[in-house]
Amino acid sequence: MSLLEFTADQEGRSSADRRGQVVSASDLDQALTAQITVAWAGEGGEEPRLSWWQTDLVSEFGGEDLLRRLLPKTYPWAMLQAVREAARRKDEELRAKASDPDQLVTLFRFGFELDEQVEERLQAHKRSGRSPQEALPGLVALLGTSLHGPWDRAQFQEWVEAQGPVQSDPVPTGRLLKGAVPAGLDRRVQQLVAALAPLGDTYPLPHFRLKP
Repeated sequence: MSLLEFTADQEGRSSADRRGQVVSASDLDQALTAQITVAWAGEGGEEPRLSWWQTDLVSEFGGEDLLRRLLPKTYPWAMLQAVREAARRKDEELRAKASDPDQLVTLFRFGFELDEQVEERLQAHKRSGRSPQEALPGLVALLGTSLHGPWDRAQFQEWVEAQGPVQSDPVPTGRLLKGAVPAGLDRRVQQLVAALAPLGDTYPLPHFRLKP
C-alpha cells in the first residue's frame, strides 16, 4: 500500500478495541509530537532535511498540493500522518534485520497496546476540527505555524539533546539504549529521541531490547 493509499484508508477507520492500561492524554500527545517532528525532520525530497527517508510529503508543492485536493478538510493532518507512516516503515525495515525484531522498542513501535492508543489519539485530533498546531503545540517550534517552518539542523539537534542524556551502544541493528525499558511512555519517548544524537546520514534506529 502506498503512503497516499494508507492516508486515505485511515480517514475511514474507526477506533480499535483494546485492553490494558490507559495512558494519559498528555503522554500520548508527547509521543505524537515526537513521532511527527522526527518524521518531518527525516524527509528528503526537493528541499531535503536529514534525508532519512526519501519523501516530500510536508511540502507546499509536494504532498500538500496533492492532499489539499484529495482531503480538503483534513489535509494538514493527512500530510503529517503520511510522513509519520514513511518513518514508521523505515523503522520497521531496520527492525526486521534483527534476529528478534519483536523484542525491540523504538520511537515508532512502543508495543501493540501503546501503538493503538497513540493512533487513536491521532484520529481523535483529526476529528476534533483543530489544526495540528492547536492540538499539538509542540510542533510549532520546529515545523512552524504553517507546517513549513525553515529547516534548522542546529535547532533540531538542540531539541533532541534537550530530551536528556542517555547511554547507548552501537550494534548492527542501530543504537541500543542501556538499561531497562522505562515504564512510562513519556520517559520512553524522551530517551528514544535523545538517542538520535549525534545526527547521522541515516536513521540510527535508537531502541530498547525487551528482556526475555
